[in-house]
Amino acid sequence: MIKAKDSIYKITPYVGGESGGKEGQRIIKLSSNEGPFGPPPMAVEAMKLASENAHRYPDGGCNELRGALAAKNNINADNIVCGAGSDEIIALLCKAYTGEGDEVLYTEHSFLMYAISAKAAGATPVTAPEKDLTTDVDALLAKVTDKTKLVFVANPNNPTASYIKRDEIERLHAGLPDDVLLIIDAAYTEYVDDPDYTDGHDLVERHNNVVVTRTFSKLYGLGGIRLGWCHAPAHVIDVMNRVRGPFNVSIEAQAAGVAALQDDAFVEKSLSHNKQCRTKFVTALEGLGIKVYPSACNFILAELEDAKRAEDLRLALKDEGVFIRQMGGYGLPTCLRITIGTEEEMDIALQAITTYIHKCNE
Repeated sequence: MIKAKDSIYKITPYVGGESGGKEGQRIIKLSSNEGPFGPPPMAVEAMKLASENAHRYPDGGCNELRGALAAKNNINADNIVCGAGSDEIIALLCKAYTGEGDEVLYTEHSFLMYAISAKAAGATPVTAPEKDLTTDVDALLAKVTDKTKLVFVANPNNPTASYIKRDEIERLHAGLPDDVLLIIDAAYTEYVDDPDYTDGHDLVERHNNVVVTRTFSKLYGLGGIRLGWCHAPAHVIDVMNRVRGPFNVSIEAQAAGVAALQDDAFVEKSLSHNKQCRTKFVTALEGLGIKVYPSACNFILAELEDAKRAEDLRLALKDEGVFIRQMGGYGLPTCLRITIGTEEEMDIALQAITTYIHKCNE
C-alpha cells in the first residue's frame, strides 16, 4: 500500500460547527461564526450574473478583486494574492516555507488550521501558552528556535475572541529573527473598534517578513463561496503565485467579493447589530452566573464550571435546535463558543440557556 508522509497521519481532521438536526426541526446555527443576515444583497446579484459565464475559467490573477481590495484598504494591488478562503492562504504559506525539520509557532488556543497545515507540509506545530486566554508575546518569543519558520498570530483570536494591541504586535515582530515570517490572521479585524489596534497592513508596508491574511467569510457573510486573501511583501507574493492553483478563486467568488466591498449599508448594519446584540447577550449570560470572556468578534466564549456541564448545556441547546460549539478541540473543554446570530435567534438561545440553568439550580 502506498503511504503518505508520516506527518499526514498525525493530523486530526478539522470538524466544522455542527448543523444537522432532527427532521423538520428549525435549526439555529450559532456554531461557525457565520454572519447573521446571509450574504450582502449586492454580492448575491453579482454572483447570479457571474454564474452565466461559469463555463469560462475565472481571471487567474483576480485583477478586479485585487484592485477593489487595494482601494478599500489603501494598499498596493501587486502585494495581494487571493485564495479559496484564508484557509488556502494559510496552507500555501506552510507548503511554501516549511517542511520536515521546521517548526510553525502559534498560541495554544488558536485556529486549528495552523497545526493541520503545518503537519500537511511536514513541519512540526509548536504552541506557546496564552495569558488570560490572550496572546502572550513573551511566551511566543520564548518558543522561537532556529527551526521556527512561521509564527501565526490570530488577532483577534478564534476561539478566545481576544486581541493584542499595536504595541504588542510591534514588540513581537521586533523580537523575531529576520528569516521568520510573522503571519497576522486578521479574519475578525472589522469587528475591532479600538484605536490602539492594528490589522497589520501597516507592518507589511514597513517590513519584509510580515503577512496579513483576511477573509470574506465573517463580516461579509460569504463563507460558502470560499474567498480569502493576503497582503504580503513582493517576494512572498512571488512565492504564493508559484504554488497556488492557476484558477483558485471561482468566477462567482471574485464577483461576489468585488460587490461585497461596495455594500456599505450591509456592513454598517452587520457591525451595529453585532455590537448591540453581543452586549445584550453577554449581559444576560452574566446575569445567569455564566462567565463570559471579553469579545472583539462576532462570537462570545462562555465558561461553565466543568467540561460535563459545558457539554450538557450544548446538548440541551441542540435538543431545542440551537447549535453552539464546545471548545474541547481547542484545549478549552469547559468553554462554549456561541456566534452572534439574529436578535430572534439570540433570544431563543438565551431562553434555552435560561431554562437549563434554572433546571440545574432546582
